[in-house]
Amino acid sequence: MIRAIELNKISFSYKENQRLFKDLSLTVYDGEITVISGSNGSGKTTLGKLMMGIIKPEEGSITLFGKESSKMNLGQRGQQIGYLFQDPARQLFASTVYKELSFILELKGYDETMIQEQVSKMLDIFQIGYLKDMCPFYLSGGEKQRLALAAVLINQPKYLILDEPTTSLDPKRKQILSDILKQYREEGKGIMLITHDEPFALEHGQRVIEIEGGMITYDSKFEA
Repeated sequence: MIRAIELNKISFSYKENQRLFKDLSLTVYDGEITVISGSNGSGKTTLGKLMMGIIKPEEGSITLFGKESSKMNLGQRGQQIGYLFQDPARQLFASTVYKELSFILELKGYDETMIQEQVSKMLDIFQIGYLKDMCPFYLSGGEKQRLALAAVLINQPKYLILDEPTTSLDPKRKQILSDILKQYREEGKGIMLITHDEPFALEHGQRVIEIEGGMITYDSKFEA
């Protein structure tokens, strides 16, 4: 398996004398769905943010597909890793739903026809076409969740880190997400699910890692 993300002896603290991680090493792989579980405050979300480069470790190194994360800019990291925030509103910024989805494609130089095709596809998949001219900030929690997921996926990253992706999703929309994750897995892409949704984790996880107090207390692989 290809090593997607490697943490080598990472140390991190939010406050002085309150260290969360110390000498933490962990590797997650392409083509595998890894579930990160643990109680609130255990370090799950912080782990994902470190992997994405949203926050920096005090010590240690992080590599993304063999490249030092510290030597990559945000755009380069975003091409490698698609990251869904626990609160989807934190990553929405455009004036309309359509522009939220088209922004990254415009940045990458796609022509207008391709942009329209890709955006329409995501609007259909996540059933948010009726919202395309709406401001994202006025959407419901479930609508924001679906838009944020669509915005992550439209960039076609090599690896996904999804923090509580089923929050605010009804059973129908959760099934849509399940189908997408299964397709990603079949394509050989890796996914990290940070979730309290045990049934969803059991359905998809091939590897389960439990974190408590900034330490890995359990790490086991099984077939989903």
